[in-house]
Amino acid sequence: MDNLTEFAGLPVVDFPEETTEEGWRRRLRQAAGSDDTPADVGSVAWRLRVDGTSRMEWEERARYFARFLSEVGGERVTAMTLGFWIGEEMDEPVELLIEHAEALPNLRSVFVGDIGCEECELSWIGQTDLGPLLEAFPRLEELGVRGAKSCLGGGDLSLHVPSHGSLRSLTIESGGLPGSAAREIASSGWPSLERLELWLGVGDYGEDTYPDDLAPLISGEGFPGLRYLGVRNAERLDEWIPVLAEAPILKRLEVLDLSLGILTDEGGRVLVERAAAFSGLRELDLHHHYLSEEMEERVRTVFAESGVEVDLSDRLEPDEEDPDEGPMYYTSASE
Repeated sequence: MDNLTEFAGLPVVDFPEETTEEGWRRRLRQAAGSDDTPADVGSVAWRLRVDGTSRMEWEERARYFARFLSEVGGERVTAMTLGFWIGEEMDEPVELLIEHAEALPNLRSVFVGDIGCEECELSWIGQTDLGPLLEAFPRLEELGVRGAKSCLGGGDLSLHVPSHGSLRSLTIESGGLPGSAAREIASSGWPSLERLELWLGVGDYGEDTYPDDLAPLISGEGFPGLRYLGVRNAERLDEWIPVLAEAPILKRLEVLDLSLGILTDEGGRVLVERAAAFSGLRELDLHHHYLSEEMEERVRTVFAESGVEVDLSDRLEPDEEDPDEGPMYYTSASE
């Protein structure tokens, strides 16, 4: 996984620790496609991060954050990403963002953990309690998160809010999503949420999310505006498909995204046998899968007949068999 180049439909521009005003304005102009014409601060998503080799103390990092707001003008910023921040833990930059919420009245999109694989493995990124972040920004419309519980022993994603009326998109990119975090998300109040994307990951990196953990979502009792559901990067994807085929929420979805995970012929057979349950979808995304050629064609045919656009690109073959475990399958974001 790489650092974001685009977020909230905007190009991402770095605000480095040691940048000058001339430096960040030049980056802003380049992002706008012109080295000469001044560009609007709100036309980009700003990335704040501290280099992994930096020796900045906490007070210096706080001053760096405040300098960004002062020079760029926090009132004009609409989108931000928080990148690498002295180690893999995201609690400090989140605290600084909350502390300066009043200086960012027009912030609508935030991505927490904009960290590439060259900086840190996905399973090492430790998150924090993001409920206070949403409480501090009641007008936030988009929240992206990379990481959950660090396999190195630090950081633990928590995200529960009784109600947040503005959030429309929530993405959690995880190498292993804990069931506790899934339950908090499913039990929160998201009346305006249209897009929910959860990367479940693998058990070796802390994933223990089961359908029961998302019961309020699957039952259709909550999330009245949801139109896109992503159950992505899932090690146990075959087990989710029969549950989703019975899920009342399916009737209101336009897009079901089951990509990046381990989909085998076992799950493919359920898709074929229960195709009618998925026939109300506009799109079914299955790319990055382990279906046999024969099963891939069966899935393609049955959904073409029902008018559902299905993405079956990136068919993979399992690695050579392990003497004890058999064929080896991998999710897309695995290490």
